[in-house]
This record gives sequence, structure tokens and C-alpha cells, in this order.
Amino acid sequence: MQLTNLDMDVLRSFVTGTELGSFAKAADRLGRSQSAISLQLKKLEEQVGEVLLRKDGRGLALTASGEIMLSYARRLLELNDEALAATRGVAVEGWVRLGLVQDFAESWLPLLLGRFARAHPQIRVDVQVDRGVNLAEAVEKGELDLALCWGDYPSPRRRKVAEIPLRWIGSSDFRLVRGEPVPLLAFKQPCTFRTRAIEALDAAGMPWRIAFNSPSLAGLYAAVEAGLGVTPRTAEGIPSRLRVLEGDSGLPAMAPAIDLYLHVGAETPPPATERLREALLETLATGLVSLDLGRAKKVRA
Repeated sequence: MQLTNLDMDVLRSFVTGTELGSFAKAADRLGRSQSAISLQLKKLEEQVGEVLLRKDGRGLALTASGEIMLSYARRLLELNDEALAATRGVAVEGWVRLGLVQDFAESWLPLLLGRFARAHPQIRVDVQVDRGVNLAEAVEKGELDLALCWGDYPSPRRRKVAEIPLRWIGSSDFRLVRGEPVPLLAFKQPCTFRTRAIEALDAAGMPWRIAFNSPSLAGLYAAVEAGLGVTPRTAEGIPSRLRVLEGDSGLPAMAPAIDLYLHVGAETPPPATERLREALLETLATGLVSLDLGRAKKVRA
């Protein structure tokens, strides 16, 4: 039996397109034409001998074989990139102080740090999980090297890396009570999520009350699960026992989307900090785009 070697460039196009929800966006990101991406997808289907994508309305959806291939392709690319990073990063060592908001601490952070540690065994990463305003201040004071924060808090060097829609998060059986103020669960001010929620409710002429103040995201989610009210967040990392409340919930849409910023302490970061910064940006590029799309089940050609 003759074995077939899958092409990493082809796999990267396939994964990038499904992650971004659009092969047109994948072409832009990878610096290829859409026709080149189409030829790569055709080549991949010929190599595996299965149809990986099918027409679904105006877009494309993964077939059962496509979902299997996507899972393996991600793992192959991860090993490929990890091997290259480890080989190139043998001589890189140092200490990086990273700040993250709580939304990411229990979702993709452990996986990211595990991959980074294997690729860069000589780099030590210390993580501080806190509210965005505190992390931005820590970068400004030189107490952190990098920080990923919601909201445009001032710091010497910051870059907007994503715009994420705001969502109402509630328990599975949450229902608005007609004539009663909306029970709002939120962090204490300053909090961009709290401000946006209040603005949306006021604009809709809906009365509200602060039913629960919490310094921690875990506390907020516990209060939501207990049925004390709703909280404004993104769909990133919400517990499976909670749900995003859609338009039929009676709650107003919150706009605009919230900005996610990466704050960098040094104008020219040392090699260790730069490697972690690159890893963060790569994870964000492929992870956050699908927050409200599900895990890349449907993509546009």
C-alpha cells in the first residue's frame, strides 16, 4: 500500500478557512488567491479520497469526513509549528510576566501555555489573572510585560487585536418578568461590560437594578447559574451550564462590540516576550473569530 503524505500548506489553508469561517478570508491571511485556495481544497479531497465540504446555502459546511480531517489537521499543524518553534527557540530563554482577564484563564490559556512550554523550555512564564484596568496599570508601571485586556485602558503601547460582540448570559431557564427591573449581575465600576449593559437597557427604556456585584468572573457565573439575573459578557469561555440569551429573550442588543487589546510593556520586547506575544496573537487569530459561529461548522467560500 502506497502511503500518502499530506501537504502542510494545504492543511493550513483548510484549517484557516474553517477557523475564520471564510476561505476568502483565509486567502487574504495566507497571501494566496481564492482560486489557489480552491485548488488546494480539491487536492486535499483527492488525497483522502473523500468529500470534505458540501454546499450549504450560500456557504460551505463540513461533511462528517471533513470534521474528522479538521481535527487531525489541527493536531498535525500544531506539532509542525511546535517542532519548528522548539528547534528555533533552543537558545531563547528568559522570564515573561503575562496578565490576562479572567475570561481566558480557564479556556484556551492552559493549552496555549502547555504548547509554549514544550516549544520554549527555557522561557518561564508567570501569569497574573485580574481585571483589565488593573492589568493595564501593571503594564504601565512595569510590573507586567504583556497583558490581554477588554477595553481601551491606557498604557504605553497597546494594540487592538479583536472586536468581540457583547452577549447577555443567563441560566438555562432564565425569563424576564414583565414589569420588573432587569436583574443585572456585574463587576463593580470601572467595567466596560457593566457600562455597555446599562446604556443598552436605558436606550431601550427598560428599568434595571444591580442584583449582584462580584470581583470575580467565577462569582458572576455562579450567581447567573443560581438564577439571580443576567450578566453582560462575550461568548468566550462561558460555562456549559449557562447560555447566550438570544433576541427572543426580550433583552436589547448591546453595541458596539467590545475591543480586546494587547498591552506591551517595552517598545522593543526581549526575545522571550516577543515569542510569547507571537503565540498569543496566533491563538487569537484562530480562536476568537469563531466565538459566535460555533466551532467552524459552516464556512463561506
